[in-house]
Amino acid sequence: MNDYISTRDAHQSVSSKQAILNGMSPDGGLYVLPTLDQIHLDLSLICTMSYKENAVYILSHLLTDYTKEELEACVENAYANSFSKQEITPIKKVDDVYVLELFHGPTCAFKDVALTLLPQLMSCALKSTSQKALILTATSGDTGKAALSGFCDVENIGINVFYPYKKVSAIQYRQMVTQKGKNVNVFGIQGNFDDAQSGVKAMFNNKELAAAMDAKGYQFSSANSINIGRLVPQVVYYVYAYTRLLGSGTVAEGEPVNFVVPTGNFGNILAAFYAKNMGIPVGKLICASNENKVLYDFFDTGIYDRNREFVLTSSPSMDILISSNLERLIYRIAGEDAAKTKEMMDALSADGKYTLTEEMKAQLADFVGGWASEEKTAAEIKRVYDATGYVMDTHTAVASAVYKEYKDRTGDETKTVIASTASPYKFATSVMTAIDAKYEGMDDFALIDELSKVSGVSIPQAVEEIRSAPVLHDTVCETADMQKTVETILGL
Repeated sequence: MNDYISTRDAHQSVSSKQAILNGMSPDGGLYVLPTLDQIHLDLSLICTMSYKENAVYILSHLLTDYTKEELEACVENAYANSFSKQEITPIKKVDDVYVLELFHGPTCAFKDVALTLLPQLMSCALKSTSQKALILTATSGDTGKAALSGFCDVENIGINVFYPYKKVSAIQYRQMVTQKGKNVNVFGIQGNFDDAQSGVKAMFNNKELAAAMDAKGYQFSSANSINIGRLVPQVVYYVYAYTRLLGSGTVAEGEPVNFVVPTGNFGNILAAFYAKNMGIPVGKLICASNENKVLYDFFDTGIYDRNREFVLTSSPSMDILISSNLERLIYRIAGEDAAKTKEMMDALSADGKYTLTEEMKAQLADFVGGWASEEKTAAEIKRVYDATGYVMDTHTAVASAVYKEYKDRTGDETKTVIASTASPYKFATSVMTAIDAKYEGMDDFALIDELSKVSGVSIPQAVEEIRSAPVLHDTVCETADMQKTVETILGL
């Protein structure tokens, strides 16, 4: 059995079930699997597998205290009826790239792939304890709805979601505040995503609150990608994508593929990096940022500095200045030195920045940073639509624009997969006005109808059903009152 350890204290060692239940390590670190490089996947075997079979096979290497029967049950419960495409994450050739569509789940965002599975993994882990779990989640838009949907009415688990009020798209907002379920709560906060994320982390690290929770029979856990149970299901679709290209003869055995990932909290691209660590032939990992380009600057300079203006963009799920999952990469390139990682994370907390050593910078050769302005993002939506008829959302357009610039600059002809992280229907206003200015000023749902006409793609049920759904969650609180809000719900 392979144990997970904390990025800040290698002596904090737990099973994968406990890591998923904890969400974060008690020392404030994130759980990592130190034996990742020792995993060897049989790619020829995976080529013959369905997505669900692929998931069980890969997760059995990453979550080793779950039995095969437990994993099969979790995967089947997660994916049996919740995705509109049988292949879960289909790949489409669009112009000169392959688009990995990750948005065919119940909330039309890539988070669904993990957040339909995480509740099953967590519920399975809880069976061996007498505790209940309370999920605390900060969202920049997509995680919130996906988590609410995934955890809705799951036994022995409650979920509280905090989102930045008036800083998510209209569809994202409607999806969250109309969510049904007796175990769900949704709160807007007067702040941005980083404020919400910091507030959630502070509650996780509050020992007095943890003791009060324990007395009530609860423990905190997370549905954000700081939870390893959110991250490992994302590894699956990168392996699956590569083996589909291999199985179709698009790439030869051993031929590398580049992945371009629109990136905010760094979890999605880290999953691709983990797939590479496990033996998938990955060339470059192209990290695409919007105007909140803290990650682009990090890869360019070796300095992570969140001390900058927070920009509201048309790709709100990437409007993030504290990329929490980057800590797992820092741990890796620091030579798995927990003390060094803690020192750098403490510097980020105290000063808002840290600087890599030259030795650490040298280990980032797999990564390439790029960013796209609002103007470039809109222009890319129109360019791709005009050239191919394919409509992409704003986050995918950031990735597409970054890739185009990268290819023009380097001449790299390596076959490339772009992770398409959301349906264009979630950002219809930005998408449609990018295609044609005549759509400016139209109602959100009128634009959704127009998008269906120009794309030839049916309106997803997840979007259609919120047209007339009543608002069930209208509480907005100050960032400083997030803990008080949770304590009130629990009766502490």
